[in-house]
Amino acid sequence: MKSLIQAVVIAATLAAPVAVFAQSNQPLTRAQVREELIQIEKAGYNPASANPYEYPANIQAAEARVAAQNSAVGGVTSGSSQEGHAAQ
Repeated sequence: MKSLIQAVVIAATLAAPVAVFAQSNQPLTRAQVREELIQIEKAGYNPASANPYEYPANIQAAEARVAAQNSAVGGVTSGSSQEGHAAQ
């Protein structure tokens, strides 16, 4: 009986990270992509005036600023849900 309990604990320990990883692999919704774009634009990235030669550095810098804002104390981002509204 003791070995059965140990086997269950070991199996649960090995399966937990797999379950967490599988849940984070969901595709993004249109609203999530739109919110990310708005955050990046608020962080200073403007796709209309972007220089194609500086694109990787500019977008990465804006993403880093967004990540820094999101990891601040509280981790709350401004925005609203658009659930149930027609796409614009």
